[in-house]
Amino acid sequence: MENPILIGKKSGTRDTSGQFILPQMANRHGLLTGATGTGKTVSLQKIAEGFSKIGVPVFLADVKGDLSGISQAGSQQNSKVIDRLKALDLSGYTFNGCPVTCWDVFGEQGHPLRATISEMGPLLLARMLNLNETQAGVLTIAFKIADDNGLLLIDLKDLRALLQYLGDNAKQFTIQYGNVSVASVGTIQRGLLTLEQQGGDKFFGEPALDLMDLIQTDSNGQGMINLLVADKLMISPKLYATFLLWLLSELFERLPEVGDMEKPKLLFFFDEAHLLFNDTSDALMEKVEQVVRLIRSKGVGVYFCTQNPIDIPLKILGQMGNRVQHALRAFTPLDQKAVKTAAETFRQNPKFNTEEVISQLGVGEALTSFLDEKGIPGMVERVLIVPPFSQIGPVTPEQRQALIKGSVLYGYYEKYEDRESAYEILTKQATQQAQQVEQTKLQIEYEKQSALQAKEQIRLESLAQKRAEQETRWRVREEQRKSQQTTDIFGSLAKSAARAVGSTVGRQIIRGVLGSILGSSRKGW
Repeated sequence: MENPILIGKKSGTRDTSGQFILPQMANRHGLLTGATGTGKTVSLQKIAEGFSKIGVPVFLADVKGDLSGISQAGSQQNSKVIDRLKALDLSGYTFNGCPVTCWDVFGEQGHPLRATISEMGPLLLARMLNLNETQAGVLTIAFKIADDNGLLLIDLKDLRALLQYLGDNAKQFTIQYGNVSVASVGTIQRGLLTLEQQGGDKFFGEPALDLMDLIQTDSNGQGMINLLVADKLMISPKLYATFLLWLLSELFERLPEVGDMEKPKLLFFFDEAHLLFNDTSDALMEKVEQVVRLIRSKGVGVYFCTQNPIDIPLKILGQMGNRVQHALRAFTPLDQKAVKTAAETFRQNPKFNTEEVISQLGVGEALTSFLDEKGIPGMVERVLIVPPFSQIGPVTPEQRQALIKGSVLYGYYEKYEDRESAYEILTKQATQQAQQVEQTKLQIEYEKQSALQAKEQIRLESLAQKRAEQETRWRVREEQRKSQQTTDIFGSLAKSAARAVGSTVGRQIIRGVLGSILGSSRKGW
């Protein structure tokens, strides 16, 4: 069995015994709560550091940018730390840092951390995009169409191309998959545009995170602390919360069942945990409850960090076996109610009034309750938190760059990949369809022009035939006219000759007749 991890020592009484988290009970989850400025971040650093020392990898979201100092050794020049060590009567305290891998969705202060659209799935994406039930149903249909048609969804442009394809063919898909509202498709497209402006275009892509890269130890056997730089990511709280939920879900899906172990495979710290449960649909809340309830059997412990226990749904709060409660301030009736609720979540200690003490705790002081070796919650105790071995506060930009470039992962996740996926396939299909449409148009135009040319040819041939016929008729008429002219000439000549002959013969006859008459008369005269 691994040695227990010292978190604090009792305060306010003569008993200064330590309060420990048992490694074999660490996968029963935990809760760190407290108002801003009460020391919650340092407690989180101390717990993460303690598990790293015994070889347990940790995933830690650094929301305020204060946790990067866990990579560096603490300093004896920090007077507050030295005073705390003296108050706790701790000697032989050696300052040292932990192995750290820096991650950053935006790729600026750590290795780029990416997921694919397919891995995220429609349920988490619907929450990220704040879709209603109808719109979420259309998104689910889009994923089903992608699966049925072998369309790989990697990044945002793949999903946009798929949605455009879905919208353009909505009537066709409605028959097979159910009603597809074009208005819903448009709403999802607008949501994707907003998500892209918030940095989603950098989060979705390849190479996607290999979860096994989170479960590593260094050469000395210390657990790797995977530090997610989340100060910029917190500007988009839905993206931040949904991403961490996806990561938790992926761990649940991929890790094998291992049952109870001497120490966890991985500890997962979810800072600003209330963001996970704000505006969460019933379907998604059921999934969160299922993951939190069952992931402990995969060897993963989940620790939620938030300001107040009431931020956590009761069904999930009941799964949190290890508790660290820093001070809560009760300035309003609502605050007083929150303090009372927080006090009631502990196994009460007859030595003090828990509700009163919560408002009286100083900085770096907390109420703790950890599971014993039988899994029974211990009575609540008032403790001073042990300071971490590592540096309290952030590292310098130069130190951060040294961490990034010194990592064994450096250079792999920095190379962005863009293999053929839905966008390329649908774009190619659209291009081919456009070419086919253009070819069809050209073919129709060609046939139209051919028909016009054939019609023109027929018209020209008809015109030529008519002209030939006209020429033939003209020649016939001309020949007839010429023939008539010839006939007329010969007829005139004949008539003239006849007239001439007739005149001569007539005269001769007349002369002959008259001559005979006259001659006879002359003779008788």
